[in-house]
Amino acid sequence: MPEKRFLAIALIAAVSTGCAPGLHRNVETVRNGDAYQAQYRQDSTNEIAMPTSLSAAVNARKCEIVDIATAPPPPEAPQLLSRGDLLAVAVDDDETFTGRFEVSQDGRLQLPYLPAVQAQGLNLAAVEDSVAALLVNQQFYRSQPHVSVRVADFASAKVYVSGAVFEPGTAEVGGVAGRDRDSERQAAVGASTEARSLARALQFAGGVRPDADLSQVVIRRGGREITIDARPAIQGRRFADVMLLADDEIEVRSRGCFQAALVQPSPVTAQGVKVYLSNLTQPATGNAISAIGKDVREMRYGSRFVQAVFGMNCVGGARATNANRSAVLFSRNPVTGKSIVVERSIENLLERSDRDELDPFLMPGDAIACYDSAVTNAVEVARAFSAILPWI
Repeated sequence: MPEKRFLAIALIAAVSTGCAPGLHRNVETVRNGDAYQAQYRQDSTNEIAMPTSLSAAVNARKCEIVDIATAPPPPEAPQLLSRGDLLAVAVDDDETFTGRFEVSQDGRLQLPYLPAVQAQGLNLAAVEDSVAALLVNQQFYRSQPHVSVRVADFASAKVYVSGAVFEPGTAEVGGVAGRDRDSERQAAVGASTEARSLARALQFAGGVRPDADLSQVVIRRGGREITIDARPAIQGRRFADVMLLADDEIEVRSRGCFQAALVQPSPVTAQGVKVYLSNLTQPATGNAISAIGKDVREMRYGSRFVQAVFGMNCVGGARATNANRSAVLFSRNPVTGKSIVVERSIENLLERSDRDELDPFLMPGDAIACYDSAVTNAVEVARAFSAILPWI
């Protein structure tokens, strides 16, 4: 019996100790807004000492000045050919040189009995002129024949995206899966290039980050650079959504600061974010039984911390037991890779008129956990006592 009593006392002490608030350690310093977004900074109960414009001011203070006065005007978006594109070629009534041909891996067009001609990066008119001149040069015609080159289908293109995007790396843009092909359109001559665009590549790379400099998105192609001002895309306006070619390199530079205006769905940003949620009084073996979902919850890009807390049923209920709950946001600085942990009192967030200043935007891959109030913790301790008492 003394051994059981000693074990019971030890268990009670362990349960009671668990009620003490934990200390979440950050790799970054969030107290003064030194983390990725100033909204991560430490909560304060003194609203007079915290002006409502503080987050915006702290974020803007880090912005590097952008000078685009010398940037070239945005280029037109001509239909340029890339390797893998399917071309319909017609030469007068000559069946030998008439047919459908694919731009080869080296970017050239190979017709029967003729040397290959360059096609990658050229428009249709330039290829037509090259084929016509080659037919004369190879003595198949005395004078240049009528040559028609049309696109039957644009192939996908592998491009490389780096810089201020959430998922830098290679992106395969354009092309249509076989099961999605329209047989009528495939039989027709002509094709659309919208799927092989700059905007599509940026979305394949997870979308631009809030620190991106959209005024100078650089495309490197064949030893030269094209600079695009993509800021109108955020405002729902037309911008130079350049058609991409295979092996294009896209770099999105950073301004070094968090720009809240970029945290919204657009042609160049993420449409939504996947957030990992945990709202369990007792840890469970999986989220499915907690009605959270198998792995994550999809939320609109631009959603804030408190919206996710509402979405995971962490708010409301009986005040006696549910008031004074807290929620913890686990994030990561996408620039430095450093961890960020922010804890907020839910009631404090709801009651404060300046909550936006302390309510971070959710970033892809964030995780949120809810912690119960002291009353709920006391109930759990009581349950532990009731389970242990028969032992004593």
